[in-house]
Amino acid sequence: MKLSPFGISFVFLLILNVASISSLNPNLNLNLNPIYAQGTNSQQMIGVNMLGYYTSLPQTRDFKNPFPDNYYDQSFKIIKDGGMNHVRYVYYWESYVKNPTAFINELKFAATLADKYGLKIIYDNHQFHTSSWLNPQRGTGFPNFLFQNNSEYAYGSGGGPKYPSAVAWWTHWWNREITDVNGTDGWTLQAQFLKKVVSTVDSHISTVGYEILSEPQVHSVDQWDKVGKYNTFLADELRKVTKKDIVYSMSIPVDLKSNIGVNATNLAKMTPANKTNTVFKFSIYGLPSPGSYQEERLNMFIAAGNLSGVPVYIGEWNNVDRDKVINEEGDFVYEINPGESDITPSDTTAILKKFNEINPYGWAFWYWNFRPHRVENFNLVTSDPSGNLIPTKYFDILKNAVQSVNSGKGSK
Repeated sequence: MKLSPFGISFVFLLILNVASISSLNPNLNLNLNPIYAQGTNSQQMIGVNMLGYYTSLPQTRDFKNPFPDNYYDQSFKIIKDGGMNHVRYVYYWESYVKNPTAFINELKFAATLADKYGLKIIYDNHQFHTSSWLNPQRGTGFPNFLFQNNSEYAYGSGGGPKYPSAVAWWTHWWNREITDVNGTDGWTLQAQFLKKVVSTVDSHISTVGYEILSEPQVHSVDQWDKVGKYNTFLADELRKVTKKDIVYSMSIPVDLKSNIGVNATNLAKMTPANKTNTVFKFSIYGLPSPGSYQEERLNMFIAAGNLSGVPVYIGEWNNVDRDKVINEEGDFVYEINPGESDITPSDTTAILKKFNEINPYGWAFWYWNFRPHRVENFNLVTSDPSGNLIPTKYFDILKNAVQSVNSGKGSK
């Protein structure tokens, strides 16, 4: 008999809940460098980004791919057996609005199984191209009610940084001018939503912290301080209900030659005023070899963390090839070339060695997802017709690099 996407019997849940905590293994002995003293977690985290089912369903579309049976149990076992101890769990606000009950139940289920396998989870409030309202084909993030009935950001008008609709919406968002039909502002609404997530998973030993919002868009120099006020407001609201770590994210776009002042000083302005147990997250999608553009960006992020006085967390990393193309407005932009993108064993090992030099709070590879992706090296796992999860060659590359780099550290 087949279970629902993440269904499980009452008896099994009862067994998990009453199991002795001492029988679990919440910490993996990976012989890693100690992280910064700040933070509630006592061990550096290494792992993957992960998507679920109801927690990542856009409002404007459904998944065509079936959800594998025992997805979480299989996934967490493979990740742990691969020498990793961490999951950055990606979820979307609009997914909660689409189906609140299924969303919360899935969070509970994932957190319970993460306890069982001794994994450490950061819950990431994610967005890609702002929302599926603005980008019905690929976007996910903010719920539809924050966009409806406004001609500035009409349905399907584009949610990426290059689109005027996205520029308008994010400008209003930083000015705290986005409201629902009752006049409640978006910041307050998001805080209410995040508190629901916290109340669901905060008691679990697997829960390490919460990311306010992944990669928000910045479109003008005056918005850096506004992002800082936003992060301060959300962090303060979350600290009313949790003592665990609060993560704030780098912005996009991150073109070092842009006219919005992408530099360490401005990135530091995004830091919440209360820095207690606060972490700065950034992404790396290229090999930071000496003298390269990627190394320049990496150094900027590290400098921003130093200026802010908080640990840095590489919340997303991989290697992609980008083409320079002209967008609809006639501007040059860089877009991922799926056919040319790849990450090799030597690339992966080099990146992990670089991370060891930085000694970050943690890192998470992008990513673990039951659905196929147009960028092949974004797929760490696939499944067969019977619902059995099968790691791709990229998971083997990651696993082998983790083992190689960490064994090398231990021998020094």
